[in-house]
Amino acid sequence: MEDILINWSPQETRVAVVENGAVQELHIERTLERGLVGNIYSGKVARVLPGMQSAFIDIGLERAAFLHVADLHVNGATPRAHHAESGAPVPIERLVFEGQTLTVQVIKDPIGSKGARLSTQISIAGRMLVFLPQDDHIGISQKIGSPETREQLRARMQALVGKPEEGGGGGFILRTNAEDASDEELGNDVAYLRKTWGQIRERAHRSPPGTLLHQDLSLVERVLRDLTTDRTGSIRIDSRMQYEVLHAFGEMYMPAATAKLEHYRGERPIFDLNNIDAELDRALARRVELKSGGYLIVDQTEAMTTIDVNTGGFVGARNFDDTIFKTNLEAAGAIARQLRLRNLGGIIIVDFIDMTREEHRSAVLSEFRKQLSKDRTKVTVGGFTQLGLVEMTRKRTRESLARMLCEPCPTCDGRGQIKTARTVCYDIMREILREARQFSPKEFRVVAAANVVEMLLDEESQHLAGLSDFIGKPISLTAEPTNQTEHYDIVLM
Repeated sequence: MEDILINWSPQETRVAVVENGAVQELHIERTLERGLVGNIYSGKVARVLPGMQSAFIDIGLERAAFLHVADLHVNGATPRAHHAESGAPVPIERLVFEGQTLTVQVIKDPIGSKGARLSTQISIAGRMLVFLPQDDHIGISQKIGSPETREQLRARMQALVGKPEEGGGGGFILRTNAEDASDEELGNDVAYLRKTWGQIRERAHRSPPGTLLHQDLSLVERVLRDLTTDRTGSIRIDSRMQYEVLHAFGEMYMPAATAKLEHYRGERPIFDLNNIDAELDRALARRVELKSGGYLIVDQTEAMTTIDVNTGGFVGARNFDDTIFKTNLEAAGAIARQLRLRNLGGIIIVDFIDMTREEHRSAVLSEFRKQLSKDRTKVTVGGFTQLGLVEMTRKRTRESLARMLCEPCPTCDGRGQIKTARTVCYDIMREILREARQFSPKEFRVVAAANVVEMLLDEESQHLAGLSDFIGKPISLTAEPTNQTEHYDIVLM
């Protein structure tokens, strides 16, 4: 069983999913930085890029959003399904034009320097259903049981939805928690979603481009909709006001989940119950300790995330092969948890410790896939490559925990290392020599960090004096306490 803890404040909402005393997931939403995924906007085509088969759409944000031809739906299908007489897909420049107004939905938050990614295929999530107003098919979640159950649900939904000529229309996808729903519950969800879509269409007709037409639920409300399952034991929230708001929301849309809702009245902060704040700090660290004495090194870059497994101080097994095998088995579970905890997405490369026995490799890969099956986010895992690496992808729809809570170090600019004081001394000397060949000042004054000036006056004083004699100009030094090691200025006096 798992418990959900909600720490609410006016500026930030934090949600932790805890299983057997260990934090499995962390979700954070800040009032001033609320995510955009699921939001629906009235957008204006700002620019069409035939070479990229994409368009930039102005939806009223700081950066223009991005619409790829694969996410452009025309009459219920993508352009790839609309072939011209030549057999080639219809290009984007024949489907949209600059100045055109489109109703679009955000499918990926702005990440780094990239704008939000959009789709014109609108989907609205309810308690048990997802409504696709531009489609007409009934889809079933892959996690719903047997083929017989799926077909029965499909038949029930088709009867509830009705035919387009009878006022039906629109497609639906049944979520996992719809498996045991009654016809009344499904019908209520259908009515709610269609009413919501009608309100969105009405706003779209009378609102200018750049208008937010529909905003997805807040993180507190999404706890009931997306995170609560049969395995959820309790949902505890430390705000009386938000408890009442969430209870009213649950009574209307998710009565079963509402029964698990509790108002936490304890004196200790709710996140202290399972040392969640300490776990949050560890989730931002590069090194992750394993109980056996081994450890992981997690490096997140723009292109991919790499995870390296090391035995560290673990020497408890009978022989070296077993030591490696047990470390890799433990690492498989720890890595799956770290991916959820840190919300790492995109391409992920895992470097398990090399194993010589094929049965060990198969067992580790099987355990890894088993642990990843707990993930709510779509994950695709390949086998071991020729170099012994495991390649995988995890769907990325929002910023990772580190990107949300941290920023690049102003000293190293995110490199993780800086030049030594001696290296900077030699950079300064080369710069002075370069300047002396172009200009003829009375004096060169170096303004640098205190540790750099100290080295120039001490260990590098002979080289500095030699340079001064060579260029025939005096060189003076000024220590600037606010300067970082790599930052210096050479002033021509």
